Amino acid sequence: MAVRESAFYGFANPVDPRPEELQAWAYHPESVPLDAMPPDWDLLISGDVLAPTLFELAMDRQCPARRFAQHCMYIYAADGVRQNASSQRKRRLKKYVERAEEVGDEPMSIWAHNCRVLMSRPEAFDYGDWIEGGLVRHPRRLGMFGRTTGGGTLGR
Repeated sequence: MAVRESAFYGFANPVDPRPEELQAWAYHPESVPLDAMPPDWDLLISGDVLAPTLFELAMDRQCPARRFAQHCMYIYAADGVRQNASSQRKRRLKKYVERAEEVGDEPMSIWAHNCRVLMSRPEAFDYGDWIEGGLVRHPRRLGMFGRTTGGGTLGR
Protein backbone atom coordinates (compact mmCIF):
# COMPACT_ATOMS: atom_id res chain seq x y z
CA MET A 1 0.00 0.00 0.00
CA ALA A 2 1.43 3.38 -1.02
CA VAL A 3 1.56 6.26 1.44
CA ARG A 4 -1.05 8.21 -0.51
CA GLU A 5 -3.46 5.27 -0.15
CA SER A 6 -2.94 4.86 3.59
CA ALA A 7 -4.96 6.67 6.21
CA PHE A 8 -3.47 9.43 8.29
CA TYR A 9 -3.74 8.91 12.04
CA GLY A 10 -2.17 12.14 13.29
CA PHE A 11 1.22 13.52 14.19
CA ALA A 12 3.20 12.17 17.13
CA ASN A 13 4.54 15.72 17.51
CA PRO A 14 2.99 18.29 15.14
CA VAL A 15 5.75 20.81 15.90
CA ASP A 16 8.34 18.32 14.64
CA PRO A 17 6.58 15.89 12.28
CA ARG A 18 8.39 12.98 10.71
CA PRO A 19 8.62 13.03 6.88
CA GLU A 20 6.31 10.02 6.55
CA GLU A 21 3.72 11.70 8.79
CA LEU A 22 3.83 14.89 6.72
CA GLN A 23 3.49 12.92 3.51
CA ALA A 24 0.53 10.89 4.82
CA TRP A 25 -1.15 14.11 6.05
CA ALA A 26 -0.64 15.82 2.68
CA TYR A 27 -2.82 13.22 0.98
CA HIS A 28 -5.48 13.54 3.72
CA PRO A 29 -5.24 17.20 4.83
CA GLU A 30 -8.87 17.29 5.86
CA SER A 31 -7.98 14.92 8.73
CA VAL A 32 -6.16 17.73 10.55
CA PRO A 33 -7.01 21.15 9.08
CA LEU A 34 -4.26 23.74 8.85
CA ASP A 35 -6.04 26.01 11.31
CA ALA A 36 -5.76 23.22 13.90
CA MET A 37 -1.96 23.10 13.54
CA PRO A 38 0.38 24.98 15.91
CA PRO A 39 0.88 28.69 15.17
CA ASP A 40 3.38 29.31 12.35
CA TRP A 41 3.41 25.60 11.50
CA ASP A 42 4.48 26.45 7.97
CA LEU A 43 7.58 28.20 9.33
CA LEU A 44 8.32 25.37 11.75
CA ILE A 45 8.37 22.64 9.12
CA SER A 46 10.08 24.51 6.26
CA GLY A 47 13.61 23.44 7.13
CA ASP A 48 16.22 21.03 5.84
CA VAL A 49 14.75 17.90 7.47
CA LEU A 50 11.38 18.10 5.70
CA ALA A 51 12.49 19.94 2.55
CA PRO A 52 12.86 16.74 0.47
CA THR A 53 9.32 15.67 1.42
CA LEU A 54 7.89 19.16 0.89
CA PHE A 55 9.56 19.39 -2.52
CA GLU A 56 8.15 16.04 -3.64
CA LEU A 57 4.68 17.06 -2.45
CA ALA A 58 5.00 20.41 -4.24
CA MET A 59 5.93 18.59 -7.44
CA ASP A 60 2.99 16.15 -7.21
CA ARG A 61 0.03 17.48 -9.20
CA GLN A 62 -2.24 14.97 -7.45
CA CYS A 63 -1.36 16.00 -3.89
CA PRO A 64 -4.31 17.70 -2.14
CA ALA A 65 -1.91 19.77 0.00
CA ARG A 66 0.30 20.74 -2.94
CA ARG A 67 -0.22 24.50 -2.59
CA PHE A 68 0.72 24.30 1.08
CA ALA A 69 3.90 22.39 0.16
CA GLN A 70 4.70 25.01 -2.50
CA HIS A 71 4.20 27.73 0.10
CA CYS A 72 6.66 25.93 2.41
CA MET A 73 9.17 25.70 -0.44
CA TYR A 74 8.93 29.48 -0.91
CA ILE A 75 9.75 29.84 2.80
CA TYR A 76 12.62 27.36 2.44
CA ALA A 77 13.97 29.30 -0.55
CA ALA A 78 13.76 32.66 1.20
CA ASP A 79 15.70 31.23 4.13
CA GLY A 80 18.21 29.65 1.76
CA VAL A 81 19.27 32.89 0.11
CA ARG A 82 19.99 34.76 3.32
CA GLN A 83 23.58 35.90 3.65
CA ASN A 84 24.11 33.69 6.70
CA ALA A 85 22.44 30.59 5.19
CA SER A 86 24.67 27.54 5.30
CA SER A 87 26.46 26.50 2.14
CA GLN A 88 24.69 23.14 2.45
CA ARG A 89 21.28 24.88 2.41
CA LYS A 90 22.30 26.92 -0.63
CA ARG A 91 23.46 23.78 -2.48
CA ARG A 92 20.24 21.93 -1.65
CA LEU A 93 18.13 24.86 -2.79
CA LYS A 94 20.03 25.04 -6.05
CA LYS A 95 19.40 21.31 -6.66
CA TYR A 96 15.67 21.73 -6.00
CA VAL A 97 15.56 24.70 -8.37
CA GLU A 98 17.36 22.74 -11.09
CA ARG A 99 15.02 19.78 -10.70
CA ALA A 100 11.94 22.02 -10.82
CA GLU A 101 13.31 23.62 -14.00
CA GLU A 102 13.92 20.21 -15.57
CA VAL A 103 10.72 18.35 -14.73
CA GLY A 104 8.37 20.73 -12.92
CA ASP A 105 5.06 21.94 -14.26
CA GLU A 106 4.12 25.63 -14.51
CA PRO A 107 3.71 26.36 -10.77
CA MET A 108 7.07 24.77 -9.98
CA SER A 109 8.69 26.40 -12.99
CA ILE A 110 7.50 29.75 -11.63
CA TRP A 111 8.87 28.82 -8.19
CA ALA A 112 12.25 27.95 -9.73
CA HIS A 113 12.33 31.18 -11.73
CA ASN A 114 11.47 33.24 -8.65
CA CYS A 115 14.16 31.46 -6.65
CA ARG A 116 16.72 32.33 -9.33
CA VAL A 117 15.60 35.96 -9.19
CA LEU A 118 15.94 36.00 -5.40
CA MET A 119 19.36 34.32 -5.57
CA SER A 120 20.63 36.99 -7.93
CA ARG A 121 18.68 39.87 -6.32
CA PRO A 122 18.11 39.29 -2.59
CA GLU A 123 16.51 42.74 -2.41
CA ALA A 124 13.58 41.21 -4.35
CA PHE A 125 12.52 39.56 -1.09
CA ASP A 126 9.06 40.59 0.06
CA TYR A 127 7.77 39.06 3.30
CA GLY A 128 4.18 38.92 2.09
CA ASP A 129 5.15 37.11 -1.10
CA TRP A 130 7.75 34.67 0.21
CA ILE A 131 6.69 33.97 3.81
CA GLU A 132 2.97 34.74 3.91
CA GLY A 133 2.08 32.88 0.71
CA GLY A 134 1.58 35.73 -1.74
CA LEU A 135 3.46 34.02 -4.56
CA VAL A 136 1.34 30.89 -4.16
CA ARG A 137 -1.99 32.73 -3.88
CA HIS A 138 -1.10 35.03 -6.78
CA PRO A 139 1.43 33.12 -8.94
CA ARG A 140 3.66 35.32 -11.04
CA ARG A 141 7.20 35.44 -12.30
CA LEU A 142 9.29 38.07 -10.59
CA GLY A 143 11.23 40.22 -13.00
CA MET A 144 15.00 40.12 -13.01
CA PHE A 145 15.04 43.92 -12.91
CA GLY A 146 12.25 44.64 -10.47
CA ARG A 147 9.34 43.93 -12.81
CA THR A 148 6.67 41.30 -12.21
CA THR A 149 5.22 39.32 -15.07
CA GLY A 150 2.02 37.30 -15.20
CA GLY A 151 1.94 33.74 -13.93
CA GLY A 152 0.73 32.27 -17.20
CA THR A 153 2.64 30.86 -20.11
CA LEU A 154 5.99 32.15 -21.23
CA GLY A 155 5.97 34.86 -23.84
CA ARG A 156 3.23 36.96 -22.31
